[in-house]
Amino acid sequence: MKRTQKILMAEFVAAIAVCVAMVVLFETEVLEPGVWATRPQTEFLVLSLMELLVLAAIPVSLRLFKFEKVHKRLLASPAEALLSLGTLRLTMLAVPLVVCTLCYYLFMKAAFGYLAIILLLCMCFVVPTLSKCLAETSSEN
Repeated sequence: MKRTQKILMAEFVAAIAVCVAMVVLFETEVLEPGVWATRPQTEFLVLSLMELLVLAAIPVSLRLFKFEKVHKRLLASPAEALLSLGTLRLTMLAVPLVVCTLCYYLFMKAAFGYLAIILLLCMCFVVPTLSKCLAETSSEN
């Protein structure tokens, strides 16, 4: 279980590290911010897509381990199921987080920044600590 927890924690930290690296690169102007700011149609489409994706991903990822089939799978083979389902849950939050952070700097549109902040706050609820991993694979849920 400890190995699984370490892998999940590495995935968690990697997603946040990628976002921090992007922020540093764009804020220091190593990468040029606002490159796509003159593309309003593209901005509208990407923003609409990201809003829908975030609205769908947050509740599903936060409730994923409460679904009956998922919970039974976690009880049957805790380490393997936790690794695959935990990775899925982190991916459902981390990929939109990275995309929204990148889009914020490409379009310089505050809405992408707000979505990224919301996703970052939601990631706080799925931090894969050892105690949380053990609790999610126990029959008491």
